[in-house]
Amino acid sequence: MKLSGLFKISLVAAAMTLAGCGGDIEITPTVNDNSTTTDNSVNNSNNTSGGGNTDDFECASYESDAGTVQGIFDGKDCTYNDSFASKSIEITSNITFKEIPDGGVHLFSDALLIGNDGDTTSGFVVPENGPTLTVEPGATLAFQSGEAIIRIARGAKIQANGTEAKPITFTSANAFDRFDSAGNGARYADWGGIIINGNGITDQCTDAERAATTCNVPSEGITSYFGGNDNSDSSGSIKWAKIWYAGSGPKVGGEGDDLNSLTLNAVGSGSAFDYLHIHQGFDDGIEFFGGAATIKHIVVTDTQDDSFDFDAGWQGKGQFLFVQHGTVTLADGTIANMGNNGFESDGVKGESSAEVAPSNPTLANITVMTTDAKSVRDDDPSQAFKFDDEFNANIYNALLVKKNAVESSCIELSSDGEKQADKIMFNNSVMACSSNFAETDTFAGGPLAAQTKASWFENGGSSEILTDDVVVFADNGFATNTASTDITIAANDLTILDDSFFETVDYIGAVSDQDTSSSWYKWVETALAAAAQD
Repeated sequence: MKLSGLFKISLVAAAMTLAGCGGDIEITPTVNDNSTTTDNSVNNSNNTSGGGNTDDFECASYESDAGTVQGIFDGKDCTYNDSFASKSIEITSNITFKEIPDGGVHLFSDALLIGNDGDTTSGFVVPENGPTLTVEPGATLAFQSGEAIIRIARGAKIQANGTEAKPITFTSANAFDRFDSAGNGARYADWGGIIINGNGITDQCTDAERAATTCNVPSEGITSYFGGNDNSDSSGSIKWAKIWYAGSGPKVGGEGDDLNSLTLNAVGSGSAFDYLHIHQGFDDGIEFFGGAATIKHIVVTDTQDDSFDFDAGWQGKGQFLFVQHGTVTLADGTIANMGNNGFESDGVKGESSAEVAPSNPTLANITVMTTDAKSVRDDDPSQAFKFDDEFNANIYNALLVKKNAVESSCIELSSDGEKQADKIMFNNSVMACSSNFAETDTFAGGPLAAQTKASWFENGGSSEILTDDVVVFADNGFATNTASTDITIAANDLTILDDSFFETVDYIGAVSDQDTSSSWYKWVETALAAAAQD
């Protein structure tokens, strides 16, 4: 089967059974730029029929200085060329993408930029009420270029809120046979992903810059600006959505200057990200640069680099986070290993101050299923957690699993990660790995110097370390076996957090085997079944 053969069918289906898989190869990402060049200096309304009846469905439109700009409906899909959206067009009015009947998609050849972007040191003023990008339940947005991104500027919002019955899909155009002229199927780096720029606090700016409203951090991958002084800021929400085959890089800045599936740049706590499935991204699944955005009910499968990457003083919260590393089969039959760190946990990117401390999230109910392979992304090993740059955290009810490992471990702490390791707390968590800690079993420096990492993880008996041959999963292979006699500690019900964000639980890990009728259980089950077909 060609890569993503099932996805081409399942994206159009009303219901889809959504597990991932684990060779050692270097593959240079292909960034396809299929955009055209069109003069946007005049009104290019773009509303001429491409063969279908435009009365059947109205494609998205917006108001510009030149008039109404609208996509082309060809009887099946809506097409938006670079006279509608591109890296040189900023859409400054509200725009809505509806579900197209009969499996139609909204097709983009270039970037979709929402809101004005600019540097406030050059006279730019961040709008208080910028435009909103609305994506309705059941809509599918497909992109044809590695340069094609969705970028939400400071002051603008995204409201992409699907439903359990009708999730939203952001994906590669190559997931559909009618757009896949090369016949290779969809794969990572087919399109650029989603970038949201917020007005939250990041340590990449100084206290003085925040006070003077001159905080302007250039985003990775494709330059736009983020940062401010409001960690309660809202950039909208994405719920019940799939983000597949995204990310791209390296960009102009070289290695590390990459695009993620979802980038949250100083996004505030007024934003929400819930019920997402991120699959087969080139770089990270979700990367945070400061801010305080919250995440809940997130599945990340087979992304090349880190599933979650926390940095620059992120102060958010997360619950029900499921990570699975595996493999994907490319069109030529090559097997690519996917997955570096489940959680790349960085405390400081710029400088800490009284206003912005190192990243210090509270996370609960996590499952990380690693492999013993090295990611095609950078030849680094599959790990559950890497702690770096003075990271702080309270982590509850985590389940870390690695079987039959000889080349990799579950947790790595860099020398900078050891500097505040006493402020990284695992509570009521289980590690069932072949190898537990990378490099050494004791701390080399910091406040825990000479202490064993095992005693640090076990946290006075709150958490426990098991071998890799124990029974921690139910027969389905992903939900925690709540009847396991190998797990001898109890879950934390999270009431001690006294925080309405966190749901009360009675199990360790992201998913319970007693929860099979819940929306979350079904979301994970569906996501893993889809990943297994790649």
